[in-house]
Amino acid sequence: WALYCESLGKELGLYQDPYQHMGALGDEMHRAIRLVVDVAIHTKNMSREEAIKYLTDNEAISTEGATAEIERYMGIPGQALGYKTGAMKIRELRAKYMGELGAKFKLASFHTEVLKDGSLPLSVFESKMDVWAERQK
Repeated sequence: WALYCESLGKELGLYQDPYQHMGALGDEMHRAIRLVVDVAIHTKNMSREEAIKYLTDNEAISTEGATAEIERYMGIPGQALGYKTGAMKIRELRAKYMGELGAKFKLASFHTEVLKDGSLPLSVFESKMDVWAERQK
């Protein structure tokens, strides 16, 4: 949910100037870099030092900041991947239901249903959301 929400600023007209949108794009780049190092640390034997260097080479982050980030990813395997996968699933389902429901699709109602039952495995989440979509017809 959190990562999905980060993508809503422009769509909802929340940015007051182009610099706010640029900041959001920078955050998006940071999230992509997180995916690389999260997966590489836990499946490709990327070392702590290599991961820190990857962060500092690919985004504006201090060595200290990169070190803190990498140590977090080392301690919570798959967190970055889980965030992105969840955000992508919400976007996928939103597009699907917008297409199926047309004018009956209400973004606020969709968001309420997304949040209603807390964290769920993606397959359970999708089934729950399919039931919600059927009730909207």
